[in-house]
Amino acid sequence: MPGTLYIVATPIGNLEDITLRALRVLKEVDLIAAEDTRHTQILLRHFGIRTPLTSYHEHNERAKARQLIERVQQGQSIALVSDAGTPAISDPGFRIVVEAVAARVAVVPVPGVTALTAVLSAGGLPTDRFIFEGFLPTKQKARRARLQALRDETRTLVFYEAPHRLREALNDMQGILGERQVVLAREVSKTYEEFLRGPLSNIIQQIAERAIKGEITLLVRGSEEPPAISQEQLKNEIDLLKGEGMRVKEIAQLLGERHAYSKKEIYRIALTPKRSTSP
Repeated sequence: MPGTLYIVATPIGNLEDITLRALRVLKEVDLIAAEDTRHTQILLRHFGIRTPLTSYHEHNERAKARQLIERVQQGQSIALVSDAGTPAISDPGFRIVVEAVAARVAVVPVPGVTALTAVLSAGGLPTDRFIFEGFLPTKQKARRARLQALRDETRTLVFYEAPHRLREALNDMQGILGERQVVLAREVSKTYEEFLRGPLSNIIQQIAERAIKGEITLLVRGSEEPPAISQEQLKNEIDLLKGEGMRVKEIAQLLGERHAYSKKEIYRIALTPKRSTSP
């Protein structure tokens, strides 16, 4: 019988955050595949776990994933862990899960902490709908293009960011997204845990003269402005609603709430006759 691949979440800081189930699985499996074996060894020693370790990180995962799944097919059980949090969430893990699914071996999550949900729960921005973007691109042009694509997103935006790129990222956010409410969470669950909350300009000012260190998660409030659409797209929506039997006044009311056009402007467009096209 084949074994099982366990995806095991580990603490992002405070070792007490590990679950009893995670400890049991780490003790019982045949092998632990770790992003950094030296880092994971600290966790294992703390809890008296002597399970063998092997490295599995972004530089070897293409070749290592297949090797590990072959061992699972032969009957061994393997636990995958990252340095902190949940594997495959902005950490290595996706490729080995794909290999496991293709090989029809069991993939079992052992849930636990991850920085994005921890910060969302305590951040104070809307959590009913959010979008996780991971790390923004390191190059400014690509980073600004990503932010531009997210400008009209109404859900809370969640990012991870490196300390040395934080100021650049926040400045680009302010330039493209405008003045938004932000939560900057640093070193969550660790000794120097810190939450900074406020408008982007205020956060930029607060960190201007500080040496920022540690793991950083950013929450950015979604857009509260309706996304802009072209007049041509607006005309198409008007024609569609007319075809459904709605009156022009009702259409102006509905689309005025949905888009960045005044009701008067929508009313005018709705009453403008279509241009005839020559054959």
